[in-house]
Amino acid sequence: MLQLKPGTILRGRYRIIGLIGAGGMGAVYLAGDDRLDGRQCAVKEQRLDAALSQNAREQFHQEASILARLDHPGLPKVSDYFFDETTHRDYLVMDYVPGQNLEQLTAQARQANELLAEATVLGWVEQLADILTYLHARQPMVLHRDIKPANIKLTPENRLKLVDFGLAQPFDPDDPRTVTGLQGLGSLPYTPLEQYVGHVGHTDARTDLYALGATCYRLLTGEIPPGAHDRFLNPAVLQPPHALNPALSARLSRAVLRAMALHPADRPESVAAWLAALRDEGADDAPADAPAWLQENAVLFVVALLLLIAALILTFGG
Repeated sequence: MLQLKPGTILRGRYRIIGLIGAGGMGAVYLAGDDRLDGRQCAVKEQRLDAALSQNAREQFHQEASILARLDHPGLPKVSDYFFDETTHRDYLVMDYVPGQNLEQLTAQARQANELLAEATVLGWVEQLADILTYLHARQPMVLHRDIKPANIKLTPENRLKLVDFGLAQPFDPDDPRTVTGLQGLGSLPYTPLEQYVGHVGHTDARTDLYALGATCYRLLTGEIPPGAHDRFLNPAVLQPPHALNPALSARLSRAVLRAMALHPADRPESVAAWLAALRDEGADDAPADAPAWLQENAVLFVVALLLLIAALILTFGG
């Protein structure tokens, strides 16, 4: 469908300035607010597919309802929601968040043959953990389910904003719809198995934790993490972060891998618990460049050593 042209006025109030981004089912525009002089806002447009229109409209309305109830400095504030009779599309109006997203910053570092500094990423992790802890503490819990670098903006004030709640969903442990359907697929490199394999079970806070870990992997290594499906078929496809970035501390490398555990039960129970463990490890850090084979096969190494000692005793002891 055609995109809105600059100068188009919606609801007699929102004057389109230009396109921020577009996807298969919608677009986001920068707009001016004619009622509040000088105010700029982001207008998210939902384009309806005939076969999915009712489901899509319900999900879009759910996004508006969820965001309208949230109040956190790391989240954009929703100010309006409406259906336009002229375009026959739904619109969500929220704060415009200036700045670049973390995917852009990571790509720029890669182009310069650099990696983002660990201290910088750790500062971002603290902010993201605070945002997610807030979301997960809502009643009912709010799951974002599409955390990735492209959905995290860094403002000129060096503040992170988590945007694009198109897959956000209130958690209901008794509602099978919290088992992901097509509309909740997310972005595969950042999506855990339980989010798109229905028989695994409900998504919960650990789903967002996986995506946070995968996001950290991208920021710290410059590489897009392998998808959970690929890892399930071939676990070795996921290299430890410190193998790709030798300057990375072992504690952060281990924390990222814990957050990205394939099975939810193998991840910390919450973002807060994961962050607390990361902080505790910081007081007793190990070198990041310890041999990977020794870190990953320590049990096998000890068993082999014991067998060798036993063989020597049997050979020379008698």
